[in-house]
Amino acid sequence: MKQVLISSLIALASLTLALPGWAQRTTAPQPPDNARFGIPTGGLPAVYQDYLFGVVSKIKPDELVLDKTKYGVPQTIHLDRKTKYIHNGKRSSLSDIKVGDPVYVDVKTDKKTGSMFAKKVVSGVNATRGSS
Repeated sequence: MKQVLISSLIALASLTLALPGWAQRTTAPQPPDNARFGIPTGGLPAVYQDYLFGVVSKIKPDELVLDKTKYGVPQTIHLDRKTKYIHNGKRSSLSDIKVGDPVYVDVKTDKKTGSMFAKKVVSGVNATRGSS
């Protein structure tokens, strides 16, 4: 009887020690990559990593509407007189941006309304390098 009890305890102890190791070997599910729009930041300088990427679909004097953003829906970005524009690495203006251009926008979000205001809009060669 003692021998059966001892062997049962040994078997139970070995199972108790083996199960946590088994659970650790299972892999956690990986988040899906951004297959719908690709990875717009691949090969992009680190300075643009936190910018909002999108393709211009509508231009107004006080706002840009971007498609293909990380949100998956068109985003309206408000512009003001403080907004800086960079086209091909040089200072430019809103007139250098065309519908269909890929752009990176440094945005500031209003905490109360959720509206996004552009601090800087980058277009041209720098913006197309990361959109492949």
